[in-house]
Amino acid sequence: MTDSADPLDELDDAVAAAAFRRLVRHLRHRHDAQNIELMGLAGFCRNCLADWIRDAGYEGDKAAARALVHGMPMEEWKATRQKEATPEQLAAMERSIARNAADRG
Repeated sequence: MTDSADPLDELDDAVAAAAFRRLVRHLRHRHDAQNIELMGLAGFCRNCLADWIRDAGYEGDKAAARALVHGMPMEEWKATRQKEATPEQLAAMERSIARNAADRG
């Protein structure tokens, strides 16, 4: 839900795009920040960003969008970067997902 009075809507698209690219490059660099941790703390992860790119009109499929965000194919990222999620991380993610749903109310 977007508030029409939100100053973010007035942000120039080029500025927003530059900030988004910086965020994605930062996440590519910080592969130590696991997706499960991002989900647990912030309610989104690299895969969410890929979904949002597609929602915004990117014509590639899910795999292409994820490769764009991860900087490599998802299978390679999982094999070289992703660690096994702990029960605590999974529980935090579930709480965060529930909060996302409640905040959209």
